[in-house]
Amino acid sequence: MRRPRPQAPTRRAVLAGGVAGGLTAGFAPALSWADAGDPRYLAAARHPGGDYRLHGLAEDGTSLFSLPLPDRGHAAASHPSEAVAVAFARRPGTFALVIDCPRGTILHRLAAPEGRHFYGHGTYSLDGSVLFTTENDYEGGEGRIGLWSATEGYRRMGEIASGGIGPHEVVRLPGGDVLAVANGGILTHPDTGRAKLNLPTMRSTLTYLTVEDGVIEQVALPDDLRLNSIRHLAVSAEGKVAMAMQWQGSLSEVPALAALHRRGDPAPTTMTAPPPDQRATRGYAGSVAFSRDGGAVAITAPRGGRMHVFDTATADHRATLERVDICGVARGPAGFLATDGTGGVMAVDGTGRPVSAPRTNALAWDNHLVAV
Repeated sequence: MRRPRPQAPTRRAVLAGGVAGGLTAGFAPALSWADAGDPRYLAAARHPGGDYRLHGLAEDGTSLFSLPLPDRGHAAASHPSEAVAVAFARRPGTFALVIDCPRGTILHRLAAPEGRHFYGHGTYSLDGSVLFTTENDYEGGEGRIGLWSATEGYRRMGEIASGGIGPHEVVRLPGGDVLAVANGGILTHPDTGRAKLNLPTMRSTLTYLTVEDGVIEQVALPDDLRLNSIRHLAVSAEGKVAMAMQWQGSLSEVPALAALHRRGDPAPTTMTAPPPDQRATRGYAGSVAFSRDGGAVAITAPRGGRMHVFDTATADHRATLERVDICGVARGPAGFLATDGTGGVMAVDGTGRPVSAPRTNALAWDNHLVAV
């Protein structure tokens, strides 16, 4: 018998849960990001000794602090007004750590509820009172968005349907609490690790939802791209959503791995590099970001050692940058900042050209670079 699902609270109930007074009674007053060195990015990394840490990076990629993680990290979520970050385990992990970055202390350890695992991503509500996490209901075979009260010690408040299977990343659209969810469409179960259980029927969607109304809009890829899994998202200041995808079909032909969508558009606009560069991706895009000015969007392809840059207005390919194991990317002072598994940090402009020699170190950066 399937377990009864927790009921989704109303938006009023969620936001009412955010009482003033900090994370929990008795904690020291919240510090600002300036107290942590004023980092511009968060990124997980493996250190030479095999341990894992969460780093706060300056605008040029210099590490300002590093905090221990119990295992391999994936991405992080930064609180909108406090110097607090949530570090997520790589899927199918079950831990998420709420970290006071200036003090280097763990405020809370979030555990996925029974029958759930995290997908490695999350985001906060506009006022910071609620943390949203992407989760797998692996017995029910459905995606869920977990709701956690940041003002009540990260109490689990409930969950809502993600609108599909395999919700990997969730982002919040500017100026409100509309969430965009990358429902990757791939069914998995912890008992079978990362095995893909439903490729004959998979269908990926980009879903927009709110706590109060649930799914308010949803778009899918065309039939010839059915085997493309939407995994990672970025959102521009104007509310345009960029998608990075991972192809589950034959690699004899690699279709578009990047797309753009704005609410109200009937379908996503796909973006493709020239055939040699497209094939070199090996069907796998790792991260996506808009440039600082929003005029360009980049995806990374770590398996092929490529970063593709596209024009946001025209969807045309601008450039391909080659770099071994490049994966993390975020907006940067010149356009983008990118990280790779060999310890490199590289500033790239909006045309895809490096603006200086890569900064290197002995770390292995993980998949994502998250702008604070």
